[in-house]
This record gives sequence, structure tokens and C-alpha cells, in this order.
Amino acid sequence: MIIQGDNLEALKALLPFYAGQVKCIYIDPPYNTGSAFEHYDDNLEHTKWLSLMYPRLEILRELLAEDGSIWISIDADEQAYLKVICDEVFGRNNFIDEVVWQRSYAPINLKKTFSRSTDYIVVYCKDNSRFIMNQLPRTDEADSRFSNPDNDPRGAWASGPIQAGPRTESRVYEIITPSGRKILPPAEYCWRVSKDKYDEMVADNRIYFGTNGNNVPRIKRFLSEVRDGIVPLTLWLREDVGDNQEGKKEIKTLFGDDVFSTPKPERLIQRVLTLATNPGDLVLDSFLGSGTTAAVAHKMGRRYIGIEMGEQAKTHCVVRLKKVIEGEQGGISKAVGWKGGGGFRFYTLGDTIFDENGQIRETIKFDQLAAHLWFYETKTPFDKPKSKSTLLGIRNNIAYALLYNGILRDKSVNGGNVLTSKTLDAISKEIGKDEYEKLVIYGESSRIGAARLKELRVEFKQTPYDVRAK
Repeated sequence: MIIQGDNLEALKALLPFYAGQVKCIYIDPPYNTGSAFEHYDDNLEHTKWLSLMYPRLEILRELLAEDGSIWISIDADEQAYLKVICDEVFGRNNFIDEVVWQRSYAPINLKKTFSRSTDYIVVYCKDNSRFIMNQLPRTDEADSRFSNPDNDPRGAWASGPIQAGPRTESRVYEIITPSGRKILPPAEYCWRVSKDKYDEMVADNRIYFGTNGNNVPRIKRFLSEVRDGIVPLTLWLREDVGDNQEGKKEIKTLFGDDVFSTPKPERLIQRVLTLATNPGDLVLDSFLGSGTTAAVAHKMGRRYIGIEMGEQAKTHCVVRLKKVIEGEQGGISKAVGWKGGGGFRFYTLGDTIFDENGQIRETIKFDQLAAHLWFYETKTPFDKPKSKSTLLGIRNNIAYALLYNGILRDKSVNGGNVLTSKTLDAISKEIGKDEYEKLVIYGESSRIGAARLKELRVEFKQTPYDVRAK
């Protein structure tokens, strides 16, 4: 899904349908600008920039799945300020870490002090107790560090130190090497394992003393036991994930122009999605720019939503995704075996629910208002009924129904938008035998008295006056 329009309004429109469903959010907001908010100009001082970012971050948090994460690219000018508001929005205990990305290699000699070569990616999760990050796939280079000098039948292995700090007296004991050398751990250190565990490891040939049996012992780790993956470092080098120059080359190859000053390389987004998602997960980028996140997500088999307010939504994002579908071979295509296929939908923002007079616009359809009301009442995304029904659903023993836009095929008092005994009977039939403690009905007006409604466990809310924004 690609949406053209102001990202704040677009995020609000997505909430009733996708709250709590996005596994990974990656955003690359203009680093100190009103750009995503206006014209991609770099002209706002940081307090104004943060005031524009804050409401967007609040909505992004609501869109995140409970086990989801958000990754925000930022530079040194705003990194500290961004982290403060992210601590408030997501909670300091949900801060995962901060990645340093080598965005460039060659120094700019015109700089008076430092030539900045790095940016940051600030990473938060929705719920630290539920978030699990993937590991990076093992590389040939990583596997090449394993060998088998003692011809162990379990195959190649690499060794690691047996000493560790700080010192724990219960793990301080004398080790005697096969050559007869006696060894104690260095000062302020101890052995990583207890004496009993050490004896077991020696018996299992998991301790290596060197070719002559005289070295300080090291613990053997077998390649066959560590193939699951590699824990990523917080330093991401350009040779591993690309840099801005690589991103620009990808854009020029696709479009023949260079309208984006710092496009992210596809390999950088691939690294993020590898760690934060699995195939089929939903990815969101509300500052889509040239469409890199959507293109990478498409090639990696992830579902995606991208939001871009400028004309580049059509001139670049849509064009780029069409090329991806056709099987373009730039970026990560060859690395992931991309051959083409799939599809996407393009949307523009429609009318707001209310007009300038506070009335519900005539163009608003039943499903649109229903989704808004359901999310407002339950804080959960709206699952559109398969058939036309006044019943929106039942949540926490409360049933919700909407009389609007002639849902009962008649806008007259006895047939549709007004609560009468007849329309209440129709709603009751749709609920059927489902149990509920209270029935909330939205409609234009009610012809049933308050006492009778209370007896029937019905709460009536009048449209548009009782319709509230999130």
C-alpha cells in the first residue's frame, strides 16, 4: 500500500484498521526540517522539529504490534533530542540500542573541524518483554574463522577465552595442562566455568591447550553448534550495508536523476528488516522518500505501507515499485534472488469525517465511520464485516452498532438512521445469541425513552455530536 498525502493525517486514517499490527517501522525523517510536513526544506530549529515529530511518534507507537520495533535514522544534530522524546513515547525500558552507520567514506576537506561520516539509527520496541530480534545470517567470512587443527570428529571449531571478570572466588582453582604446567586465572579474573564443569569439558575434548599441550586453555566452540546466526554489532560499516553514495547510485540507475540528497541504500534497509521482521510481516515507512523501504520489503516478501506527501509518491515511489514488480536487478535483488512479481495499491487521502460545520460529510461511507467508531471505543483495529450489518462487533462484553447511511436500506425513521423499536429489533437479530452486558448504538436520534433504554441495557450515542476523534 502506497499512500500520497500528509503523513500525520494518513497515520490517523490507518489507525482504525492497523493499530497493533505493524511488526517494524523504519523512518528516515528529515533531520531538522519541516520537510515531511511541508516542502522537504531544512529550515526548522530543533524544538519546532520535535513538536512536529512528537504526535507522529505517538501514532506510530499505537500502530506497532506488541512484539514490534521502530528504527529511526537520525544525525548527530537531533539524535539526543529525538531519544528524549522517544523515551517518553515508547518508555526508556523499551530502548533497544543505537546503531552507528558509516554513511560516507571520503572526508570533506572544506570542513573546519570534523568531516562527519556517520549517522545513527535509534531503535525502540513496543514491549521489551515480548520483542525478539533476529540474528544476522552467518557469512562465509565468519565461517572461515573456524578450523580443526586437532581433527576433532565434530568438525571445525574456534576457541574463546576461558577466563572472565569480575573475579568470583568459587571459580578460582588451579588448572594443570597436559604438559604439567600449573595455571591460575589472572588477578581480578576467574574461570568461566566451575571446576566440575571444567572437568566435564576436558573429558568431552572441549578444552584446547595448544598443539604442545602447554598453552593457557581455551574453550572450543563448534561451527555446527553456532550456525543459527550472528548477533549484530551496533557499528554498521559501509562495506556491509552500503553508504549514501551507494544509495545515490541506485536512484540514478532507476531514474536517471538525483533529487534526493541522502537516499538510503537498499542493503541498509535489508539489514533492518532482516533483524526486525520475518516473511509476511507488515512494515511501515511514513517518510517514504524515494521508496527504498517499500522496494526492499517487496523483494524480501514483507507486506508494507509507505506514506509520502510529495509528487515523488507518483514520480518515484510508484514508478520504482512497478520496476520491482517487473524484476529490476538493482540493489539487493541478486542477493535475495528477486525475479519479480507481486503488486501494490496506490491511495490518496480522502475527505475528513467532519466538515467545517462539524457535521459528518455526506461522502463518508458506512465502513469509514464504522472503523473510526470501533477504534475510538475499543482501541483495536476494525475487522470489516463480510456482509452489510449494523453490528460492528462485540468487545469486552460490550456490543457496538451503527445506524448510518441507510444501513438498513432505508433512511427513514422506521428504517435506518434513527433508533426505534423496529431498528432495535433488527440490531438484536444481527447479534443473535451472542452474550453482552451492554449495547452501544450510534444513530441520528432515538425514539426510545431513557428508562426503556436502561432496561434494555442500551446506551444511545447521537451522531455527529457523540462522535469523538482519537
